[in-house]
Amino acid sequence: MHRLTREVRFALNEAPDNQLAQAPTNSYAGYPTLTGRGQFLTLAVTLTGNLDPAAGYLRNIKDVDHAVRTRVIPQLAAKHLSLFDRPPLILDQLQRALAPTKVEQVRLALSPFLSVSTSQSEKPMVRLSQKFEFSASHRLHSPKLSDEENRKCFGKCNNPNGHGHNYELQVTLIGTPDSSGIIVDVPAFEHNVAEAVIDRFDHKNLNVDLAEFRDLIPSVENIAMVIYRLLKPKFDTGRAKLSSVTVWETPKTWCEYSE
Repeated sequence: MHRLTREVRFALNEAPDNQLAQAPTNSYAGYPTLTGRGQFLTLAVTLTGNLDPAAGYLRNIKDVDHAVRTRVIPQLAAKHLSLFDRPPLILDQLQRALAPTKVEQVRLALSPFLSVSTSQSEKPMVRLSQKFEFSASHRLHSPKLSDEENRKCFGKCNNPNGHGHNYELQVTLIGTPDSSGIIVDVPAFEHNVAEAVIDRFDHKNLNVDLAEFRDLIPSVENIAMVIYRLLKPKFDTGRAKLSSVTVWETPKTWCEYSE
């Protein structure tokens, strides 16, 4: 089974224009392009299935681009849709346009840090992912190992004075939109994360300042687990539940945690 993802970049311009009636000129940077006031979006479309033995394709990506530009963009531009109503509608539209190829998932990014998505297996539920950041220092050291074993295991990260990272945190919620198309109030969601995590973690020595790491090595794996467990009670009673937490220690190293 293959999974193919195509990202389509486009703008919803406030002023009407006829770009969609013309051939694309810069699909890499987005088409239609942003001409003034409006919103720039990216849509990641994931297809699954077997390859065409003649072409070696799961599906020609030109078909995906065409379906988004003829089915999705005009609908988004013409209708006022809530943030969470959009992914299920887009998924249904693209499935009809690209049948019999299976459209497994769509993810609509409203900014580099905020996205909403849905999949065939989870519909009508929608996922909301939002990114945050914090800076913190830590030392990787296990009392179960000797000093020499710690140095061999953790290298520079075992420096007694610690070291720092600019962490990125992505929190993903999942829920079913209510009659008004809402699963969560986004500012309230951000406030909960800031209060429970960012305010406590930012510019702290994790080993010293946070009780959760007094007896727990603050590896990226454990940081993700601790953050998940701090946030889970914040979303136990609402429409949106906590799905997962992802922490980037560096652009090359990250860990996702869920239960």
